[in-house]
Amino acid sequence: MPYRQIDDPAKLRRVLEATLLLEADLDLDAVLRHVVDEARAMTNARYAALGVLDTEKEGLSDFLTSGLDAGAERAIGDRPTGKGVLGLLIAEPQVVRIPRLSDHEASVGLPPNHPPMTSFLGVPIQVRGEIYGILYLTDKQGWEEFTVDDESLVGALAVAAGIAIESARLHELVAESAVFAERDRMARDLHDTVIQRLFGVGLSLQGLVSGGTETDRSARLSAAIDDIDDTIREIRTTIYGLTMTDVHRGARAAVLGLADELRPSVGVPVRIGFEGAVDAAMTTSVLEQLLPTLREAVTNVGKHADASRVDVMVDVRRGRCLLEVSDDGRGFDPDVTVTGFGLANLRRRAEKLHGTCTVECPASGGTILRWTVPMP
Repeated sequence: MPYRQIDDPAKLRRVLEATLLLEADLDLDAVLRHVVDEARAMTNARYAALGVLDTEKEGLSDFLTSGLDAGAERAIGDRPTGKGVLGLLIAEPQVVRIPRLSDHEASVGLPPNHPPMTSFLGVPIQVRGEIYGILYLTDKQGWEEFTVDDESLVGALAVAAGIAIESARLHELVAESAVFAERDRMARDLHDTVIQRLFGVGLSLQGLVSGGTETDRSARLSAAIDDIDDTIREIRTTIYGLTMTDVHRGARAAVLGLADELRPSVGVPVRIGFEGAVDAAMTTSVLEQLLPTLREAVTNVGKHADASRVDVMVDVRRGRCLLEVSDDGRGFDPDVTVTGFGLANLRRRAEKLHGTCTVECPASGGTILRWTVPMP
């Protein structure tokens, strides 16, 4: 049996470095590509590959190669499906070392345009008895077959790959659980909010029947329509948040995340609404100014307004971005309290983007801040 003692400190150091990658902030694909490249280099193999099993352990969900150029990979076509010796390793996860691949009873031959391969070393990627994939090498250069030395080195790299895959899948499960919990919370909040607001609209409409002047009935009907519009907008925003994946979340996620962060310190409900294609239209430069503006505006409400609610609207229609923050608090004179409220800061952020920032205190009470900048 071919055998050499592992006496190369450089190889041992490279195995250690590959293992330490698990602590680095790298994605799974980067770690696995490093593992397969190192396995090929350290064993002096012509080709190497790493197959990641799907969650059902019936086929491959990913397949990485080392030693084949892009043209050769395209010529081969579809990646392996788990047949032949590879399928044997999936069904019976144990080390397989073969001097000549074609002589093995499980061999099914190579697909068209595949380079010839002779010696073979296959090592299962598993952690605590759970198999996650296969790391295998072919065509050892300078020897007729792979050695026990190679088997030990590749086995250590396979452990690192297994831990990386297991860790990535655990993170996915945790993330999915967090998403489901957040969606459940959003759905409950939406249900409660909609029921309360529609109940209030119903009472208001019932009041129309009891009489009142024409002007009064018209005003109450207009207010009811506004409430219904607000409710529809809130439903639309929540549904959008429930259906969007993290990959596609951009400006909306940033605004919603900031609102969640501010709610405990503000101490009152912060309702968020969106109009227009916010994620598609919002530029980085605008978002970088909008978020601190929103933070300061909502924080001001919590500090000074004595309000029972805060409404935030982000509207990116008609070639401009409008951030509107309104509350039902005591209101104030913006010309007198500019310094205390930091309004000069908000105005500078708008002017930096050739926009404006205005504050209005309606006769009915509360405050409305409108921060508007043009969109490219």
